[in-house]
Amino acid sequence: MAAPAVAGLALLLVYPTICLVALAVTKSSLAKPLNRFTRLANFTGAFASPAFTPSLWKSTIFAVIVAVVTTLLGLGIALLLRHRGGGFGVVGALFLLPLVTAPVLVGVAWKLLLAPVGGGLATVFKAVGLAGFNPLGSDVGAFVVLVVIHVWQWTPFATLIAFAALGVVRPELLESALIDGATAWRSFTTVTWPAIAPSIWAVAVLELVIGFKVFDLLVVITAGGPGFSTSLSPFVIYQTGLRGSFDMGTAAAQTLVFGLVVGAVATVVTTLRARALKADA
Repeated sequence: MAAPAVAGLALLLVYPTICLVALAVTKSSLAKPLNRFTRLANFTGAFASPAFTPSLWKSTIFAVIVAVVTTLLGLGIALLLRHRGGGFGVVGALFLLPLVTAPVLVGVAWKLLLAPVGGGLATVFKAVGLAGFNPLGSDVGAFVVLVVIHVWQWTPFATLIAFAALGVVRPELLESALIDGATAWRSFTTVTWPAIAPSIWAVAVLELVIGFKVFDLLVVITAGGPGFSTSLSPFVIYQTGLRGSFDMGTAAAQTLVFGLVVGAVATVVTTLRARALKADA
């Protein structure tokens, strides 16, 4: 009975991983994969890249920031929607539009809005004395823009999960806390949070992984620029393997290193999650 599941894992996980490792230890290109064994030369080449090592730090910072912000915003909005009473409603449905929009279209729309000349926000910038302002023209500005757009797109996901989690909180417990004179914050920390904490921590982990995987926005909006300021790891790996020399061996080595970084950060977060849930129990 387990054979179909085992076969699926072997096909979709084990075999691609073996191929990735094989590419990482051989001289490989798109035209000639697995050409000759190179030992650890591809890993040396990966770290010799001027963009790759900084991209690991940038990807980690980006993923942590967007995970924290989207999770907290999603929880806050879910609490407001629950306080409003009733179901998700029309407002909630409209709020989900960024989530169901294709990332490429999101990137195109925001790039048009942020254009310094003729952009949708150009009039707003001019009204506040920033005529011709281009947030994508500076290193920090471009990075912040990507964070804002990603948060705008993925906060609805956190809101949806948090809203569903809030449904398991028993109203009579909240009423009892209110009768006992508990403040709104006290009711949240003692009644609501212990019930929804597992779901919210799960959202944080998922948002962290999604933040590490961001790629579409980079390609459409910044192309990694200005300079290497927004060259996150997925984009650097893409450039290594599918642009220029089409060095699939080095790209595979970069992918393995990036995977280890993602795994390490995710392990830290899941450990914090386990300790926090144990403390709340």
